Amino acid sequence: MDLYIDTADKKNIRLSLRQGRQVLAKKELAAEYQQAEKLLPAIDQLLKNVKANVGEIKKIYVANRGQSFTALRIGVVVANALAFALGVKVFPSDEKNKDRGGKFNIVKPVYHKEPNITNVD
Repeated sequence: MDLYIDTADKKNIRLSLRQGRQVLAKKELAAEYQQAEKLLPAIDQLLKNVKANVGEIKKIYVANRGQSFTALRIGVVVANALAFALGVKVFPSDEKNKDRGGKFNIVKPVYHKEPNITNVD
């Protein structure tokens, strides 16, 4: 089973579980400024909906390009951490047909511009 994570849009989280080309379950939820709080519980609920457990995930795909620095980073970090913990591969969603070999890899976020994280008074 493959897990797809998309937090590239700062207002929503999109998740899906797939077996080959078949979509087993998908979920979209509003999460503006709440991706960190909502992402893992949403993944857990999605797995419960198909009566599966996290150990059945064999690959993880994650959107790694987007407009929101923080939302994108949360999705990528969760995907990388889950892949490491489960001992499975993680791929950027736009490269889902590439298998890079090796036991572990990471996905890096690609931002559309430099983050603006300073507070200017």
